[in-house]
Amino acid sequence: MNFAKICLVVLLSAAVCPAMPLNGSARSVVPAELVQLISVDYRALKDSPTAMQLKQQLLPEDLKKFEASLRTIGIDPDKDVDTLAFASFRVGKEGIRGVGVSSGDFNLKSVLKKLRLQNYKPTKYHDASLYPMDGGMQMTFLDENTLLFGEPTAVRLALDVRDGRSSGMDTNATMSDMMSSVDSAPVWSILDQLGTQNMMHSALGDASKVADYDTIKKRLLGSRYTMNFSSGVNFDLTVLMSDSVTAGTMSSLVKAGMLYKKMSATPQEKLAIDNTTVDSDSSNLLIHFKSTDQQFQALMHSPLFQAVSH
Repeated sequence: MNFAKICLVVLLSAAVCPAMPLNGSARSVVPAELVQLISVDYRALKDSPTAMQLKQQLLPEDLKKFEASLRTIGIDPDKDVDTLAFASFRVGKEGIRGVGVSSGDFNLKSVLKKLRLQNYKPTKYHDASLYPMDGGMQMTFLDENTLLFGEPTAVRLALDVRDGRSSGMDTNATMSDMMSSVDSAPVWSILDQLGTQNMMHSALGDASKVADYDTIKKRLLGSRYTMNFSSGVNFDLTVLMSDSVTAGTMSSLVKAGMLYKKMSATPQEKLAIDNTTVDSDSSNLLIHFKSTDQQFQALMHSPLFQAVSH
């Protein structure tokens, strides 16, 4: 187990994403049944070649198509987008759906004109105009600087939240509290209890078989992480536990998993493991990874990183 195993299991469950505190329009469409929220500050990524390389390697094909669609209507993701956020949420028996929210310096009048000239026909949902995009997605402007997009059903569910027809994330105290602890970072994410339980099971690998993980996992309450590319690569993951004993036990399990993985790791992966520290603080499990840009770029080409990023 290493940085890629821990971080990407979380990161890839939604996609690559936007940061900084969510503006009011973006926050207003996030449902209460939130599974994961990821936010990325595009401006911070632009200043880091490593971050841009990571974004390019992990960006889902659908999002690449969406970025191409934005360019056709006069929005350049590389210049006009400030932040991009992805929210995945549960919808009863229908499973998990997700939407994206992008904010930036958009010229709304010019964009709407290009949409009309290209014969994009909007449909109405409440007071929102929904425009079809490539890949079966739809988009709508929440305000002049905030764009909501995703598959049609998910977009409508998000608009229901904004319009007061269903509950928003502000009614979810656990997720709201976690967000307030990380939302000033360039890249951050929060993950709910079930998502955290599944993430840690995957991250532990064979180490999860040593102990009764099914018993321990019930005491995992949620998790949050931040990434910073201002001085190399820094990744901090905090897993919230029900008590200090469980936090200590999980810390020991993670350390055991790292030692087990190190026996068969590549040189780059061994270096990543050496650059990872694991500890517990009260009822929290704390995992910190730090590397230089060169070390991380080498890790991105390792077999394990390739395996968990696809």
